Amino acid sequence: MQKVHLDTDIGGEMDDLCALAMLLKWPDLTITGITTVADVQGRRNGYVRRVLSLAGRDEIPSASGADVECNWFRFRPGYPDEHTYWGSLIPPSPNPIDAALNLLKASIDAGATIICIGPFTNLHLLDLQHPGILESAHIVLMGGFTYPVHKDLPPWDNMMDYNVQLDVRSARYVIEHSDPLLVPLGITVQTALRRAYLQQLRSTNEVNRLIVAQAEAFAVEWHNEATYGATCSRLPSNIINFQHDPLTCAIALNWSQGVVVERLPIAIQDINGWLHESIQPNGKPTRVVTQINGERFNQFWFDLLTTSQ
Repeated sequence: MQKVHLDTDIGGEMDDLCALAMLLKWPDLTITGITTVADVQGRRNGYVRRVLSLAGRDEIPSASGADVECNWFRFRPGYPDEHTYWGSLIPPSPNPIDAALNLLKASIDAGATIICIGPFTNLHLLDLQHPGILESAHIVLMGGFTYPVHKDLPPWDNMMDYNVQLDVRSARYVIEHSDPLLVPLGITVQTALRRAYLQQLRSTNEVNRLIVAQAEAFAVEWHNEATYGATCSRLPSNIINFQHDPLTCAIALNWSQGVVVERLPIAIQDINGWLHESIQPNGKPTRVVTQINGERFNQFWFDLLTTSQ
């Protein structure tokens, strides 16, 4: 039985929801806890509680972590309209920050893999409270920009690496004080939530219907089919969004179809307030995902969410 703890900024882009839905369907998996980051008085934790309720999994503990008022973040993240994306106003679920840090510590003590699919602030705060706890923890981070994006994918640079750049201090600290597995932006951008998936997702369960509602709203707002599907030959033409976070969770759970992991010497430098990672001979040996098969993952995610268990 595998154990995971999810640290998420659910409520922004919808791939956090897609990741949580996937974990809830993953066989023989214990979710020891869920913490939110860059929260606003428990708003993101309220979203977590709504998804768990829809899935009939209210027993999973969750807590609101680092709040935007703590001044760790480059800017204050916004939220999509709740009526459009969630169907109604969602009650927030606030708590003291120690509740989130205690939940994270309990998950590490239980041997769970910690999957960070938002800024790394909660892990930084945890290590400040319990110095050295990250050194032996099993940590998987969605983030990093160790090499350029392929020319047939969106022309993004490291400033698009939201999880790292929103809280540069914590990103640098966590990477330097742990032995994480990085799932970089140049890898996750090879994935896609496709419009063709929506009809079958709609016919399955309440969580999947929520994904469909958010996907349709996201498509209207962001136009990724025209922006990327029509211009990037390595992406499907009917792409609605990227699956950065579901891919990271799957790799954390040892999904390995087409996945290559290498230990690379990564050097980190702060240049004018932006974090830059590069491969340097004197860099810290760091596990980095360097190759995936995006289409295989897209299909894997869809099959898992639409298969009855």
